[in-house]
Amino acid sequence: MAMGLSNRLTYPQRLFLWLLGYSVLLVGCFVIFQYKREKEFKAEEFNNRLQLINTYILTELREGHAPSEIDLSGSEGFDDMRVSVIDRRGKVVYDNSLDSLPLASHLDRLEIREALTKGSGYSVRRHSASTGDYYFYSATRGNDGYVVRTAVPYSISLTALLRADFRFLWIMGVISIVMCVLGYFATRRVGQHILRLKQFADNVEKGRNISETEPFPNDELGSISNNIVRLYARLQQANVDRDHEHRSALHEQQEKERIKKQLTNNINHELKTPVASIRICVETLLAHKEMSEEKRELFLSRCLSNTERLQHLLADVALITRMDDGCDSIVKESVDLSDIINGVVEDRRIIAESKGIAIRNGISGRIMLEGNASLLEAVFNNLIDNAMAYSGGSHIDIGLETVTSGRIILTVEDDGIGVPSEHLERLFERFYRIDKGRSRAAGGTGLGLAIVKNAVMIHGGTIVAENRLSGGLRFRITLLRKE
Repeated sequence: MAMGLSNRLTYPQRLFLWLLGYSVLLVGCFVIFQYKREKEFKAEEFNNRLQLINTYILTELREGHAPSEIDLSGSEGFDDMRVSVIDRRGKVVYDNSLDSLPLASHLDRLEIREALTKGSGYSVRRHSASTGDYYFYSATRGNDGYVVRTAVPYSISLTALLRADFRFLWIMGVISIVMCVLGYFATRRVGQHILRLKQFADNVEKGRNISETEPFPNDELGSISNNIVRLYARLQQANVDRDHEHRSALHEQQEKERIKKQLTNNINHELKTPVASIRICVETLLAHKEMSEEKRELFLSRCLSNTERLQHLLADVALITRMDDGCDSIVKESVDLSDIINGVVEDRRIIAESKGIAIRNGISGRIMLEGNASLLEAVFNNLIDNAMAYSGGSHIDIGLETVTSGRIILTVEDDGIGVPSEHLERLFERFYRIDKGRSRAAGGTGLGLAIVKNAVMIHGGTIVAENRLSGGLRFRITLLRKE
């Protein structure tokens, strides 16, 4: 029954009932204690009045007056007071209310025992065997060992006199009501905290998103609750970020595997043509030993050309594989980009001039950055070779657009035929060719621009290709730079 009721009540209600019960118990104990003390205080006060009378009687006795001769008319309110004199053996030697003295010893009477041991004592509402009435007794021991005892019979007036003042009960009642009201609001506030924490725990258990949880009130418990919610929100976000990074890493790994597989397939495809050409030339030479010297040199030159093509292909594959597998292991140091570009231009100038192409270098001054010299050389080597092989133009320009403490923007452009717009986004794909026959005839491997893009990305930069309005193709390279 109690368990069923407890289950039906909310936590704030149960908390309020516990506080209400505690308050009632506390107030009840205080009321009982105060009521008892009030009665004891009234009894002691009444006893003190009787003790004064007892002391007066003892004084009169020491002066030689007989008990019956002592005038007690000055004791207001005690007209029917009973006076007894008892010796140290407990025998009553005088009693103003009895015709014959009792023979029984009074040593077992509470007020007598206390008077003989402590000097004074009293007893509230004790029945008298001599008179058959109830009295309030007060006893005082004299120096000679005699005990004077006064007794006032219980009547309506004495009961009213000894009754506790119940006004404090009304005060305690008002205080209790105020405590209950304050306790209700306090437990309601705390209970709402607990209920919201329980709801938060339920949401956590069910895996719900708690990032939009309403803030708790601005107090100590609310601060603790808000801290718990924030900590869990951070943990939840950390788990989301971890899962996202895991998925990204998995996707990146899968993409690398796909690219490697595609690279392997493309390499196999690219190797077939030069290998087949070399085989045909060699087989022809072996089958026709009587071949003229002129034709023999023609077949040997074809073998050499295809061998060089294989060499370039293997070198490009090795370079792009190293960039894919070892980005973190590529050593970077402080290099002067201007010196690297000048060196590449000088290496390519003779070949360019033999094709009627002029290379114009607009880079001057020192341009320092953290990078890998060989990869940066590969970037400009491939861009210049690409322009010489496919642009069909008469000059290649290398320029500097921006140099700041954070980045460098360079351009490599030609005045050739440009590239159809639908091919611009795919220029940096591996083995992608706009005109496959023309590309192979030019001796390209199909990896040059892919190497360029990877090398730029390793340096934290980007590269885009765009057609010039006046004709030709422009590559815009952005590299990150730290002073």
